[in-house]
Amino acid sequence: MSESSFQKDVLDELGDEKLTEIAGLLDTDTDGARDTVEQTVSAMTGTLQEKADANDDDEVRQAVAEVAEPPLQGVATLGGGLGGMLGGGMMAGVLAKVSKPVANAVSKKTGIPAPTISRVIELLIPVLLAVFAKRAAAGKGAGAPTAGGAPGAAPGATPGATPAEGGGLGDLLGSILGGGKK
Repeated sequence: MSESSFQKDVLDELGDEKLTEIAGLLDTDTDGARDTVEQTVSAMTGTLQEKADANDDDEVRQAVAEVAEPPLQGVATLGGGLGGMLGGGMMAGVLAKVSKPVANAVSKKTGIPAPTISRVIELLIPVLLAVFAKRAAAGKGAGAPTAGGAPGAAPGATPGATPAEGGGLGDLLGSILGGGKK
């Protein structure tokens, strides 16, 4: 299976320790865990993209706009890590809402019980949030997905374009995921 750059970023952010933890949950090796993570991430991002393309889900629209905001500066970042970058965490709520249908879909495809996939999704949500935030920050004002830059290398992201500029919600989410409309 050819992994997308978004899936690769998620796997990189996940790291060997978490991948090994997921392999233990799935009672498989790290290659099996990697395949399951790729399928799960693909299903989650596909579901988000469908909701965004439908342009009828205000919660998804607000969550994507929140992720696309420039990272917080100064005192707001003292919590460090995700807490400082994501503030309200609306995208976490959106991901949690789509997790059950995604778990069921991945379960049907892989034969792994849906509750097990749900547990994997619980481990993936903070990783997905981190990757969304990094990609949104790195892509600010760039207009194109970054291919060679180091992950997280743009702490002072250019506050260029606003999320509403140009294309719709689906285009914005597509630019963050890197697999958008071309």
